[in-house]
Amino acid sequence: MARAAAGQTLPQRTPEVPRTSSPDDTTQVIELPLLLPDSLVAAPLVDSVRLRWLQTPPELHDLVGDRVGCIETDAPHAFNPAVMSFVTLFTERNRKYMQRVLEREKVYFPLFEKYLAKYELPVDLKYLAVVESALIPTAKSHVGATGLWQFMGPTAGDLRLRRDEWVDERMNPEKSTEAACKHLRYLYGVFHDWELVLAAYNWGAGSMQRVMRRTGKKNFWDLYPYLPKETRNYVPTFTAIMYSMKYAQAHQLHSPELKYRYAEVMDTVQLNGRSVDLLRLSRACGLEDSSALLHYNPELRRSWLPAGYRSYAVQVPATAKPQLAVVDRATLFDYCLPRPELPQPLAPMMARLNGVEPFPTRSMLASGAPREEEVEPTPRYRRVRHTVRRGETVAAVAGRYDVEPAQLARWNGLRKGRPLAPGKQLIVFVPMATPATRPAPAAGTLAATSKLAVPTRLTSPVAKPAAASQVNRVAAGPAVAAEVTPEVAAVSPKEIRPSTRAARNAAATSVAPAIQAVEAVETTVADDSLPTEYVVRKGDYLSRIAEIRGVSVKQVMEWNKLTSITVAPGQKLVFAPPVEVENPTAQADTAAPAPAPQKPARPMKAVAAQKPALAEPIRKVHLVQAGDTLYNISRRYQGVTVEQLKQLNNLTTDEVKPGQKLIVAR
Repeated sequence: MARAAAGQTLPQRTPEVPRTSSPDDTTQVIELPLLLPDSLVAAPLVDSVRLRWLQTPPELHDLVGDRVGCIETDAPHAFNPAVMSFVTLFTERNRKYMQRVLEREKVYFPLFEKYLAKYELPVDLKYLAVVESALIPTAKSHVGATGLWQFMGPTAGDLRLRRDEWVDERMNPEKSTEAACKHLRYLYGVFHDWELVLAAYNWGAGSMQRVMRRTGKKNFWDLYPYLPKETRNYVPTFTAIMYSMKYAQAHQLHSPELKYRYAEVMDTVQLNGRSVDLLRLSRACGLEDSSALLHYNPELRRSWLPAGYRSYAVQVPATAKPQLAVVDRATLFDYCLPRPELPQPLAPMMARLNGVEPFPTRSMLASGAPREEEVEPTPRYRRVRHTVRRGETVAAVAGRYDVEPAQLARWNGLRKGRPLAPGKQLIVFVPMATPATRPAPAAGTLAATSKLAVPTRLTSPVAKPAAASQVNRVAAGPAVAAEVTPEVAAVSPKEIRPSTRAARNAAATSVAPAIQAVEAVETTVADDSLPTEYVVRKGDYLSRIAEIRGVSVKQVMEWNKLTSITVAPGQKLVFAPPVEVENPTAQADTAAPAPAPQKPARPMKAVAAQKPALAEPIRKVHLVQAGDTLYNISRRYQGVTVEQLKQLNNLTTDEVKPGQKLIVAR
């Protein structure tokens, strides 16, 4: 008792100076050598906690132990060497840390005490926020825990803390404190021991329950050797923080040089979806620091909020309320608009000098100054989709489109040595020929430079026989040389050279109908690699089938007259709308022309003179179905883009309506 009464003042710590023992000493002092011997066997090894305990004067042990035992609280406050090592850390070796915490103590502790009392929790749990964040509301750990109470993302979601691009409520002192109280109350309902609650708050409730089941221990200090280092030191740190802040005056942690902060009376400004810049609002409130409102609203992730954001209330000091009351709200929010939404000044116009052509700037071009026409770069490749047939290989498909097998494998992510599955869709980028300028045909000669591009295979079942018959008639004769590639078959009227006069007359008679028929077929050719029919297999469902083919479910249902999205194996589905043309009679005449009557042969010049009138292309029309978009329509017609559809139909937007007719080719 005499030693406890006399030990109310902190003793001087001189552990390095050896003390001579006397028979009157009641406490045995362990003398630590200044230099350890070279042999590790001669000096027993001790851990850091034990070493710190041995280096602490016994009077300080007793004094701190008595003070911790006198703390009346339900929060953990056991005293042992682990706690003593952290007390020494906070009161001697890292005093500046505790002094920074003491500067912010009066700001947040009243808020913590209010919510801890509301949820009937021990008031001394307020020191847990010091352990977590040192009372910094914007603190963020290396693993992503954020705020005063260091919530992780999933835990914040469970506790209904909003997190988006503009606001993170984990950094809101009031909302995060209430969420922490709810979480602590839940953990206490699971463990019924505050030391285990603090350990579970750090490590997780599931992890604590697993180690308790594995070891059979029910007490924190029994579980101490089985816990990770951070969790093992968590409870001793909490007790040391609580002691250091309660007895900060005794350890001379308070100083007149510290900049103490105190809680202020706050008011709110409702934004109601308006856009506001907090830096300008700070100046409107008369605050010297333009970023002051960012300190009062730490949950904001940016210095401004956009228009249309949810109803948000900005925290402002109550002392700024009289200054805000002298202006109306419309004027205030017009002044606080963010910089991107403020009206920008017009660019100055350059003085125009007589005889000098100014360099065209952006403002001059906008005002109507002459500019050079921009030539759109022509695409070098055409994207084609190919459906794999039974027995096809990568090399065969690549050879068909005149590309390398390695390119085809890279475009489609094919693995080496894997066979191609029948029905698989492959993407092929076919090189496009450079478009040659076609001169106007002369009146007396045949346009020898005009080529007729005829696809190898035609998907249209109506146009295919007609086109084949016309091409055969054009190519009749032994001297025809037409090279057919996997993409196109080029036929030139100049190459038609019959050997006899009768054959020459017959060829001249059939050139004009062939040209017209081939051009009509050319406008109706679709992507031959996309099958128009599909047989439903086991495991297929309508949304997946529609997604693979780039159409909507509603379109597939309308084209196949389905009443539900359920499909059965073996059912046939059609992936093309009914073909709509402006003049079916004219197309029928073009697709199957009547045999030409026997007429006397005319010279080739007369045939060439009629070529420009007969070569006018026939427009192809698409009837818009429900759910159609310009993008889906452009994918159904090879070589047609959205911009081309808008130019052909004089459209200013991408919107189309069911029943609308669109020109998809000229």
